[in-house]
Amino acid sequence: MKVESFIFVALAAFLMVITPVYWLLSRDTAGTSALVLTFFLVLMIGGYLALVARRLDPRPEDKKRGEIAEGAGELGFFPPQSIWPLFVALTFMLVCLGPVFGWWLTILGFGFGAITLTGLLYEFYRGDHAH
Repeated sequence: MKVESFIFVALAAFLMVITPVYWLLSRDTAGTSALVLTFFLVLMIGGYLALVARRLDPRPEDKKRGEIAEGAGELGFFPPQSIWPLFVALTFMLVCLGPVFGWWLTILGFGFGAITLTGLLYEFYRGDHAH
């Protein structure tokens, strides 16, 4: 977490330097206020990551002498191929095209959406990949 907090704090320092320069060169209030808000957002994330890094044990990438083998182990579950994301995308297309061509298409899309989302969420509880 120390690496991530350093990245965000460095970005906050960059924004702290760039924001006044932007204001002096452009006199744009909207862009300057966006840069100020971005500075505070990045500083908040960097501060949170720095606080969390103090409480956690250092990860291999946080150690100066960390080895690649220290990070080995279970990374998680990665699903195999699935056809359900295609059907979810087609259903979303129906919902988005509903206001253009008629509200009945949106209602039909929500009906198909219930089916496709159920299939996507429960695909690992039946068939070849059941747990």
